[in-house]
Amino acid sequence: MSDPSEVMWNEVVFSLAKDIEKIVMPIFGKPEAGKDVGTNVSGDVTKYVDKIAEDKAVERLKALGINIVSEEVGFVDLGSEYTAVVDPIDGSYNFTAGIPIFAFSFALFRKKKPVYAALYEFATRNYYEAIPGEGAFMNGEPIRVRPLPHAKAAVSFYTRERGVGLIRRVKRVRVLGAIAVEMAYLARGTLQGVVDIRNYVRPTDVAAGTLLVREAGGKVVDEDGKDITVHLSAEEKMNLIAASDGELLRVILEEVNSDGS
Repeated sequence: MSDPSEVMWNEVVFSLAKDIEKIVMPIFGKPEAGKDVGTNVSGDVTKYVDKIAEDKAVERLKALGINIVSEEVGFVDLGSEYTAVVDPIDGSYNFTAGIPIFAFSFALFRKKKPVYAALYEFATRNYYEAIPGEGAFMNGEPIRVRPLPHAKAAVSFYTRERGVGLIRRVKRVRVLGAIAVEMAYLARGTLQGVVDIRNYVRPTDVAAGTLLVREAGGKVVDEDGKDITVHLSAEEKMNLIAASDGELLRVILEEVNSDGS
């Protein structure tokens, strides 16, 4: 069994993402992909595509002797200092519906500290990476957030009525259905903000994206403006606000916490 501290994680994770790609892409947009095959640890329905993708991820990562947190199986404790927080198909509704916005999301922690994060976007084949203290990358090239005045910003915004005044204060609102992908787009500068205040997202959805955004120069906080700590959990639900810069973050927090919303 490999020593996790000596594993070339960029090679292992990219190889795993390509293996998942081989088994899922033949059923992209097909009815069998969306078949219900059970429920996950949070009580949500497990789709066939989620199950086969996760089975492959768990099989490969278990062989490395590390703990695993994933949406369907929950926490797999192998007694390691290292834990991989994985969402094998972020955006599985998009996948089953034939919408090409979905990705493999992976974040590795040693105890509670992030070590490496990656996201592989199947449709574009872009591979994003974040390494604490070293930056964020797409296909090996450095990426950075792209701040804009809030009136020109594009923000991905998920809400249940709260904070809707934000729509009037930014130029564009997007809802792409795959928050890990949206956070990668923020990290590379094609979105300026990602907001989900439905108390809905889980650490498996945003662990990789949080490190990507931070290493690309952005901010990731809760609705009180406090830096988010990603917990090693498949069940915890949370709110998340990510922004390219402090000024846009201020505007988002104003609207999210406005009594008039």
